[in-house]
Amino acid sequence: MTLNNERDDWWKQAVVYQIYPRSFKDADGDGLGDIPGVTSKIDYLKDLGVDALWLSPFYPSDLADGGYDVIDYRDVDPRLGTMDDFDAMASAAHEVGMKIMVDIVPNHTADKHVLFQEALKAGRGSAARDRYIFREGRGEHGELPPNDWVSLFGGSAWEQVEDGQWYLHIFAKEQPDLNWQHPDVHEEFKKTLRFWSDHGTDGFRVDVAHGLAKDLESAPLEELGKRYPVHATFNHDGKHPLWDRTEVHEIYHEWREVFNEYDPPRFAVGEAWVVPEHQHLYASPDELGQVFNFEFAKANWTVVQFREAILDGLNSAEQTKGSTTTWVMNNHDVPRGASRYGLPQIDATAYHQFVHDWILRDGKSYFEDRELGTRRARAAILMEAGLPGSLYVYQGEELGLFEVADIPWDKLEDPTPFFTRRNFTEKGRDGCRVPLPWDSADAPEPAGWDANFGEKRSFGFSPATLDDGKAPAEPHLPQPLWFKDYAVDVESGNPDSMLTLYREALKERASLLTATADTSCQMLDSSDDVIAYSRPSVDGRRFVSLTNFGTEEVDIPHGDIVLASAPVPTGKLPQDTSVWVLLDV
Repeated sequence: MTLNNERDDWWKQAVVYQIYPRSFKDADGDGLGDIPGVTSKIDYLKDLGVDALWLSPFYPSDLADGGYDVIDYRDVDPRLGTMDDFDAMASAAHEVGMKIMVDIVPNHTADKHVLFQEALKAGRGSAARDRYIFREGRGEHGELPPNDWVSLFGGSAWEQVEDGQWYLHIFAKEQPDLNWQHPDVHEEFKKTLRFWSDHGTDGFRVDVAHGLAKDLESAPLEELGKRYPVHATFNHDGKHPLWDRTEVHEIYHEWREVFNEYDPPRFAVGEAWVVPEHQHLYASPDELGQVFNFEFAKANWTVVQFREAILDGLNSAEQTKGSTTTWVMNNHDVPRGASRYGLPQIDATAYHQFVHDWILRDGKSYFEDRELGTRRARAAILMEAGLPGSLYVYQGEELGLFEVADIPWDKLEDPTPFFTRRNFTEKGRDGCRVPLPWDSADAPEPAGWDANFGEKRSFGFSPATLDDGKAPAEPHLPQPLWFKDYAVDVESGNPDSMLTLYREALKERASLLTATADTSCQMLDSSDDVIAYSRPSVDGRRFVSLTNFGTEEVDIPHGDIVLASAPVPTGKLPQDTSVWVLLDV
């Protein structure tokens, strides 16, 4: 039997574990997770059953945006390690059969990147400045920004430099947007793709994949600013000057030529927040190979929304021959699923405002039913893991961690709420980025600035003591004291824990489903409250997954129960429960 990772197209059915390096494992005790910390947990990740590790940015950065403000694309931030550390990590992962993916951030650089510093020095009209998007301002003396575009992080999307010109930054002002019409930009990123491929990287995650190509010449900038708001990222017609333009696919055709220089070819998955009917364009075998399907991450716990999410994903994959869809329930940008499912389930159109602006304000705005959220999160992973395609798991998801919504305001790092934090209205994304709990015996002391959080120790995130006998630094984001019950050592010894469920689910997925290399899937007729689908298994029997959203129990088909998210002793499937069955016939 050929294991999935032994195939050249391993990524089509991979379980990919996203590591947010600064919060995964701190090996040197400075309070920041690092590359040696990842290496130290390779056995844990192998036991979990993942096929590949995706590392969010670990490059030199001032952390204006969690590392997505990249100063040097071809090096490791010295606070996180060295290139030798990266090579050692990649080697350790490959030795146990795991692949390595890294984040590429091609929409913008950091303002301290050498190319942007050259642009500032070179001045108006220079080739160096043309690598970015500089424009003259409005007003009698150019004192006003070129138009009224608002950055996704708040405030103007334009920043003025000393000589009076303005540069575009769709995100933070420390993240100037690149001009992808300049040939130097193309060469810079082809060089970067080859650099990491030569260092053992098997694939790439492409940040803001739908934003690279821009057209600021089709109309006056002031008019474009009025007609096309920056926040309108979902574009149906390809005419928005900033998002999902058809020209972006020319860039990825060029990247595919670089990927194909390697054996096996490298692949990439695009972070493209586009309408489902456009996803297949990015996932073409002639371009990136795969694109993120975020419908699970957006769905509330309703049968209608999850059924639509599954159908959208399967239909998108069907449009792209040679690719598969992806399933993403959590990542570093969205509140954790166990919390989302334990909150009031509202209309999806209000989802982002509801979660970010209200619920996460202070951790008390709405009641969070953690028992219910956990039950639904357990059902969700079985519903998700049985589907064909690639499964992306965000660190801590396998522990059933909840959003840390009550981080004190003065401890926050995320730039998203910069313009609203002073009014105490929005806390941003830090709640899902808190360092992981590894060891309950190293629980922090409930003292210091907030009795709900600990200090001095870190649940094993950092070493208990340093080589010189001193205590390690506190984690860069505070850990709540309730993390103790979700530490890896606690869950590893509990047959009913979320970690045990993930390990069992990923093991059965690999042996029953991905071993066949068959990615077909049939949605089954079921009641209005049940999502049911069927796939071929490795032994020829039909694999069936059922998830019951309704209040009434439903019959489980006759066959061997492989795994259930909650007990099913009566042969009936309770509410908020999933089950995997191998049919008798």
